[in-house]
Amino acid sequence: MNQQLLMIEDDARLADMVCTYLGQSGYQVTHAGNAQVGLTSLQTHPVALVILDLMLPDIDGLEVCRRIRALSGELARTPVLMLTAKGDPMDRIIGLEMGADDYLPKPFEPRELLARIRAVLRRQGEGSAHTASSQLRFGSLEIDRDARTVTVAGQSCELTSYQFDLLVTLAERAGRVLSRDQIMEAVRGRELEAFDRSIDVHMGRIRAAIEVDAKNPKRILTVRGVGYVFARQQE
Repeated sequence: MNQQLLMIEDDARLADMVCTYLGQSGYQVTHAGNAQVGLTSLQTHPVALVILDLMLPDIDGLEVCRRIRALSGELARTPVLMLTAKGDPMDRIIGLEMGADDYLPKPFEPRELLARIRAVLRRQGEGSAHTASSQLRFGSLEIDRDARTVTVAGQSCELTSYQFDLLVTLAERAGRVLSRDQIMEAVRGRELEAFDRSIDVHMGRIRAAIEVDAKNPKRILTVRGVGYVFARQQE
């Protein structure tokens, strides 16, 4: 495996424990004790995934996530798993809005962290399984499942790995109403609590990227009380 990870965490004891545990599972983890060091490290040594603490001494973790998403090229799509100190639902929602792919409240079991890392990396890599007819087209919207890219009228849309998988799940079932449970089962990312709002947060981010007017969507429609449907005819 030998995949490189970056952990941005000011708790040296926790970081040492995580680095040791993940190292035993085949990952090579670089530890940065603050945001500035972490951002510099990411730009000089790209990694497969960033484990990012929400509470950092120099720059807030939410701002760090925003800066990662503002980087150029592949760096902007680096998966981010955010660690939240109290597991506050609002922290989770804001983190997802800033572009995090997943979150894990402290304290956590190392095995759960490992499982979530594997799930995020698996989602990112699953696009390579689509060889025939890898592209989905809906008017000016083009989704390339092999390249894992989305464009509207030739302009690239920035989505996290998780958001890309959500979009593909809907687009492959265009015209079919899907409940939130059906969407999550299809994506197979993580188990959500019954009232977890994270999927709605992700849908809002996807709409902001692909819709002409996110407040008046034409591509991803909400079916009140049920879930979402990807429109067959959009333009």
